Amino acid sequence: MNKVEVTNSASRSDTRTNFANFLFNTKPGDFPEKTVTTAKELILDLICVAAAGSQTPLSNIITSHATNHFGSANMPVPILFDGRPASPIGAALAGGMMIDSVDGHDGYKPAKGHVGCALLPSVLAFAQNAKLEDGAEFIHQIIQGYEIGSRAAVALHASVADYHTSGAWMAVTCAALGTRALKMTEAQMREAIGIAEYHGPRSQMMRAIDHPTMVKDGSGWGAMAGTSAVYLARSGFTGAPAISVEGDDVAPYWIDLGERWLTCEQYIKPYPVCRWAQPPVEAARHLVEKHQITVSEIAQVECTSFHEAIRLATSRPQNTEQAQYSLPFPVAAMIVKGKLTPEEITGECLGDPEILRLSTGMKLAEADEFNNRFPQDRIASVAITLKDGTRLESGLFEAPGDPEHPFPGSKMREKYHAFADPVLGTDRSSAIADAVDNLEDAGQIEKLFSLLSKSPEK
Repeated sequence: MNKVEVTNSASRSDTRTNFANFLFNTKPGDFPEKTVTTAKELILDLICVAAAGSQTPLSNIITSHATNHFGSANMPVPILFDGRPASPIGAALAGGMMIDSVDGHDGYKPAKGHVGCALLPSVLAFAQNAKLEDGAEFIHQIIQGYEIGSRAAVALHASVADYHTSGAWMAVTCAALGTRALKMTEAQMREAIGIAEYHGPRSQMMRAIDHPTMVKDGSGWGAMAGTSAVYLARSGFTGAPAISVEGDDVAPYWIDLGERWLTCEQYIKPYPVCRWAQPPVEAARHLVEKHQITVSEIAQVECTSFHEAIRLATSRPQNTEQAQYSLPFPVAAMIVKGKLTPEEITGECLGDPEILRLSTGMKLAEADEFNNRFPQDRIASVAITLKDGTRLESGLFEAPGDPEHPFPGSKMREKYHAFADPVLGTDRSSAIADAVDNLEDAGQIEKLFSLLSKSPEK
């Protein structure tokens, strides 16, 4: 989906017609079975990240904010893993930021960002507001969201110079899905995506990389803007055309909608940190395990990667946001702890003396070869120098979980339970997984909604 690869001719009118047909005139069963299977895996992955995220300070703030300032007397829905009522707009905001508060959710490589983080809470809010009883329709909308969101992301990058956060393209996506969920017209849909694109968060991603805070990737704000746009359009509010969908220069990016299935081209993160930091984390894990290195033997660690990854330079994070948008800290945590879960980027681990010794002393460098292959490939290498002078090198590593080398189902479930069980308990986590696995069956979507609506037992 890189711009140089798009050679098919397409027009704005073709795109508009195809977009509307894909959104409104397809039904469950029309898409390949592989997309359904993948969508279920992606839903479960987002749920386990949300469970972990529900315990963060960011999540505590945003759920209370949504309850206090986005309430709705006439159409309340429960906030994900909180249970308190809010409007669908507030629930989408809180759910998107809850997932984003632990950077362990899926992404699309050409987008340099994410779709699912804003998608799931928005579809969930619309479904609960509309009292959806069809689990197959819920999955169908999730697939539509990945297909639309992935293309909207690449179209935005191709047409706008700034590198925006994921909320920018997900506002458009969430608005489109909402018009299907609420059975609106094509004309209303065009207004909704126009409103969403105009008001969506065109926030600069690299500012959040250089200065990690709770603003994160803009996904919650994108979900809020997109969801709000739907209700505005339904009331007659008008919007400027969404140029990331309707512009002549982006038409080629939409030509394969309904033919190439980008749902199956999302990556899954094994670790709850920025994707750009995951290749060196994996390289460090491999190096330590291969040579059976003990932490006390290590004098220094060196990481070489692409420019954007090296910008993740915070070596002594003061909070989980800084730990997630760091390269040296998670690499050091993997070396010291032998694992990297939400536990290693929060609490006492932030002050662990051995992690900080390796993190603050780590050398970071970028390589032209790695820069030239980004974003399609995210590559890093790690070298560890021992106190006796021995230098051990990892070779080149890519981030695990890419669509070219997907995780087996057992690995996916291992991550799901590692993230969800400590928060929800094994019984509730297993019940959620069972509901998602059988979502097309009668009663399963109501069961899922109930399980997702309750606050975790602290």
